[in-house]
Amino acid sequence: MERTVVRCADGHVFTTASFPMQKAERLGPGRLLRCPRCARLRSVVPVSLEKRLTG
Repeated sequence: MERTVVRCADGHVFTTASFPMQKAERLGPGRLLRCPRCARLRSVVPVSLEKRLTG
């Protein structure tokens, strides 16, 4: 199973097995997932994509 490394809006980095609609570019890179560090639904983006956007 492929895992995706993501960063939540609070800056926590974690992996997830499911990153819904990863191919839907029209919706943008962010998705709502429950962060295991802060236990809240947060907007998350893939770490590799985030580096390309800021770097």
